[in-house]
Amino acid sequence: MSPAPLTDRHGRTHRSLRISIVDKCDLRCTYCMPEDQRFLPREELMTRAEIAAIARLFVEHYGVTKVRLTGGEPLVRPDAVDIVRDLSALGVSLGLTTNAMSLDKHLDDLIDAGLGSINISLDTFDAERFRRITRRDGFGRVRANIGLALQRGLRVKVNTVVMRGVNDDELLRFVELTREHPVHVRFIEFMPFAGNRWGRERVYTHAEMLGHIGSVHSFEKLDDDPHSTAKAYRVPGWPGTFAVISTVTEPFCSGCDRLRLTAEGRMRNCLFAREETDLLSAFRRGEDIAPLIEANVLAKQAMLGGLPPFRPERQQDVLHDLSVRPMVSIGG
Repeated sequence: MSPAPLTDRHGRTHRSLRISIVDKCDLRCTYCMPEDQRFLPREELMTRAEIAAIARLFVEHYGVTKVRLTGGEPLVRPDAVDIVRDLSALGVSLGLTTNAMSLDKHLDDLIDAGLGSINISLDTFDAERFRRITRRDGFGRVRANIGLALQRGLRVKVNTVVMRGVNDDELLRFVELTREHPVHVRFIEFMPFAGNRWGRERVYTHAEMLGHIGSVHSFEKLDDDPHSTAKAYRVPGWPGTFAVISTVTEPFCSGCDRLRLTAEGRMRNCLFAREETDLLSAFRRGEDIAPLIEANVLAKQAMLGGLPPFRPERQQDVLHDLSVRPMVSIGG
């Protein structure tokens, strides 16, 4: 039997799944994890077998073709490599998002397990600024592990959250990385989540980024996948690329095909969703979770989980209250 695509009420078909496998992280980034963050007890997290079984349903029954493992920091979970091996057996395009603090300890095993691409979070090239943002030393290790992943032949994306007055002065340094290496840098507009002290004044926009980069480098627009969240560019002749994820100022919701599963097995049809569907509890009771999955997708809002679009001229609009969850417990 052919898979039955998951299509929402707006006609969008969803073939990409982000699975958070742990809500803990070995960094405490100020925009991602509140100071008072409380973590889930182990028994509330999906087990390795549950992750594999639920993912198999999405792949075989609904035609999901891409799976990305996230966290928290997925590599703090002891069985992370085993989970990669399980999901690789499903024949999907498989990636992982990490802060790369411990990547060197796991990289060869991850590649052997079937990992093909990796997203590495890095918001600064300054060691002291790294310490302030993450509340921990470790820039040298992360920088070295980016190079190691490239040497091992992985497709490497570097994710950088750009915040005005924090790291927007480093934009060109990140672009220069694409001159040196076949790396894909992705600049992300600062998004509002619980506990991250979001404010409009800290949003460095897509237009501003391109203007800043264009003042120094000529660049060309690349063709984007219809479901891509990023607008991609390249400085001609350079081996790498850069892109902007303009979630706040220029949403890409019409082409989004992503679904999310939190570490405790709650399904979210949008990064900004206010409501979730508890798949894990029903799964543990032996119930058919297919109707829950389908209902969740059908309920997906047209844009931004139902939030109003960002409008710089309307300072009274409030976006920072959109979720009771911080980013670390949703999954990147």
